[in-house]
Amino acid sequence: MSQRSAKPLREALATATGLRLRPAPTSEVAGGCINECLRWESSGGPLFVKVAPAERLPMFEAEAEGLDELAVAGACRVPRALGSGMAAGRAFLALEWVDFGPTTARAESLLGEQLAMQHRVTAPRFGWRRGNTIGSTDQHNDWDPDWTNFYAEHRLRYQLDLADRNGYNGRLTDTGRKLCEHVGAFFASYRPVPSLLHGDLWGGNWAATPSGQPVLFDPAVYFGDRETDIAMTRLFGGFGPSFYAAYDGSWPLDRDASIRQTLYNLYHVLNHLNLFGGGYQAQAERMIDSLLAKCR
Repeated sequence: MSQRSAKPLREALATATGLRLRPAPTSEVAGGCINECLRWESSGGPLFVKVAPAERLPMFEAEAEGLDELAVAGACRVPRALGSGMAAGRAFLALEWVDFGPTTARAESLLGEQLAMQHRVTAPRFGWRRGNTIGSTDQHNDWDPDWTNFYAEHRLRYQLDLADRNGYNGRLTDTGRKLCEHVGAFFASYRPVPSLLHGDLWGGNWAATPSGQPVLFDPAVYFGDRETDIAMTRLFGGFGPSFYAAYDGSWPLDRDASIRQTLYNLYHVLNHLNLFGGGYQAQAERMIDSLLAKCR
């Protein structure tokens, strides 16, 4: 990015953050497949800057609010959100730059302890004060005192309706909607509390500083059953035994949590189907079939 093309973004970043910035970013950096990510030197140290089409500004604003929510909990470290806005028809989000090092068993253990502490931050109902995104998919967080209704309607049925519109109709959506009517069967003896969740806790959304401090980022925050965060850690890997031992030592899960693991990970598999297509349809159908079999 040349100094000339960077000027509108630099000026908007300076206004949003209250910092003086170098004329242009130092480099492009890795940061997922959704946004352009930049390292930009400033008077307050380097910034991690995300840039995306203008229509994604609400996504950035929700991410910033989510990071603030997690920071207030005082459990897991998250990057500080420094400012967001528009520049030359594009949206941006500026975050604190955090240097990362290798992840260790000690860092995983700390993450397990701190996540359990975060999950002890609760709300009177399930949901959150605003919608946000899971990946680039809208995530609805309308407050609801009933977790089974919240999860069936705002998580599973929403993704199934989206799958229908994306052409994945037929057996997937028919059996999926049938499952939505039976979600309550998985909660006969379990009443979750509305815990503060990261919401998108896969292995790519955490790292450790060179000193071994775990850091969470790219959240999809809401208040829900804490088992959903733990279930997602098992979906794609990236968390070792030290993490689970430390979490369980701080706040053991319900004895039947493993039964609900497939139910909770179905949401993310459906989201991946809607985002990426491919083999996720067959995976989602197998998960739905196994869950329906448990309802009989």
